Amino acid sequence: MSKFTPCFSEYIHDDLRVQYKIKEILYSQQSAFQKVEVVETKGFGRMLFNDNIAMVSEKDEFIYHDMLTHVPLFTHPSPQNVLVIGGGDGGTIREVLRHSSVKKATLVEIDECVVKACEEFMPQLSSALKDKKCHVLFEDGAKFVEETDEKFDIILVDSTDPLGPSVPLFNTKFYKNVYRILNEDGIVVSQAESPYYYEKEQTNLLRTIKSIFDNLYLYKYSNLIYPGGMWCFAMGTKKYNPLEDSTLRRSSLKDFNTDYYTSSIHRESFVLPAFLNNRLKDLITNS
Repeated sequence: MSKFTPCFSEYIHDDLRVQYKIKEILYSQQSAFQKVEVVETKGFGRMLFNDNIAMVSEKDEFIYHDMLTHVPLFTHPSPQNVLVIGGGDGGTIREVLRHSSVKKATLVEIDECVVKACEEFMPQLSSALKDKKCHVLFEDGAKFVEETDEKFDIILVDSTDPLGPSVPLFNTKFYKNVYRILNEDGIVVSQAESPYYYEKEQTNLLRTIKSIFDNLYLYKYSNLIYPGGMWCFAMGTKKYNPLEDSTLRRSSLKDFNTDYYTSSIHRESFVLPAFLNNRLKDLITNS
């Protein structure tokens, strides 16, 4: 008889469940917003789960964080003030602060429990949260953008799916406030779901952003732990085109080492498969 191996299960849809073989549950806490867990897996290293949904794994986190961060920060010629909403694991802040032009990075995370869990058990992600350029605020991101008068060059919406505390980060009011607090040449990038499993949510998000930003781009990346493999980010810009030659030259900096992002991937990430172009041609600039 084979030995039983405990698994951590994520239910994607009624017809899809993903299981991860685990060695140990390192952290489990019910916060005021969600259940936060860090588990040691057999195949993906340590993983963060919020309400039993996989957020990040040590094995492939660099893909998500490279693409969320470096595409917009190389599109903007000199990003100095960056706001990250969500992203309490710290990986996005880590990549933002690799850009020498950045003078200040603000993280607004609603759930302090996420930050504490990652600081203790996933330091490869969270180490930059203690950087002197980083300011961590435990607040509601939607409330923050509504009330602040501070201006930002780039805003990165590092959110979960539109569930629980992330729901307000997907509506028109939120993006109107994002537009207001961006500088005149500002850029916003948002986690934009799977084109396979979350088609409706993706389309609704793009419609919302397009109603406020004239220039809307969708770009893709591949990963291990998010279902379907191919996921997307949405980029709304007030001025810059992420495919201009100047952007691609800057993204080729030889002294900027990454594990996933390159200038070629920057360019090719905006080349979408035909089914996505056909579905979204009336919404996105790069269709």
